[in-house]
Amino acid sequence: LAIHSLLKPGDAVVISGYEHNAVTRPLHALGVNVRVAAGPLFDPEAQVRAFERQLDETVRAVICNHVSNVFGFILPVEGIAALCRERGIPFVLDASQSAGCLPVHMGELGAAFVAMPGHKGLTVPSTGLLLCGAETHPLLMGGTGSASALQAMPDFLPDRLEHTHNMPGIAGLLEGLRYVQTQGTERILTHERRLIRQAAAGLSRIPGVTVYGDGGAVQAGVLSFQIDGMDCEAVGEALGARGIAVRAGLHCAPLAHQSAGTLELGSPRQRLRLQYHPREVERFTQEVARADRR
Repeated sequence: LAIHSLLKPGDAVVISGYEHNAVTRPLHALGVNVRVAAGPLFDPEAQVRAFERQLDETVRAVICNHVSNVFGFILPVEGIAALCRERGIPFVLDASQSAGCLPVHMGELGAAFVAMPGHKGLTVPSTGLLLCGAETHPLLMGGTGSASALQAMPDFLPDRLEHTHNMPGIAGLLEGLRYVQTQGTERILTHERRLIRQAAAGLSRIPGVTVYGDGGAVQAGVLSFQIDGMDCEAVGEALGARGIAVRAGLHCAPLAHQSAGTLELGSPRQRLRLQYHPREVERFTQEVARADRR
């Protein structure tokens, strides 16, 4: 919705080197000119400079995720959004991994749109949020239950973008938001980073294991790793057999792996949330050490 509201075929758009297919596939289908601002992992200043080099008068929008779903890298969205404000370029934030553990201030960023699902940090399935600060164009059209005499979609939100309302999902999303507000994003992030540091330290002591992290300084919730001589899918299968759930592969974000130099290998990935206990992290690292590398 955000992409089709801002861009048309042939327009230039700048994205980070860590975007999910939820961004790259709609851009590809629309036929826009995509420029990738790829900075190195866990280097916020270099990431801002990468965006600055790509921005010129032809750019019609900038899209950037807040936290990489593969590596947990917290991108410097405040600096990137500031560049966009200076140049009058609409800024779109993908807050899929940050909503629920980091503050997301649409007004301070001056964002045209902020998008997020409900099933990650907001803790509820089958929902999503699009915060709209710019003119919107619907993709799906149909009955809304309001302004029924009109043949055009209503001109007010959310009816303009929703052909039906997922009321059970919306009710659940409200409770998820209340839960996050009660816990507080600062407490949630502090706990996640404590677990990331514990897991990274434990994995780093295992011979042949590569960990993608920075100790939590610009990392949230997500930790990817690799075991030498073992396919990432085999790692996931071996851990699953021992009762440890990880996701393995490209995580619907091949661009992120390309930026980090892991495209051919992919990675097993663990998502560490508020509900996890340090004892569970200890068991996770112990089971990685026992993984069969034959």
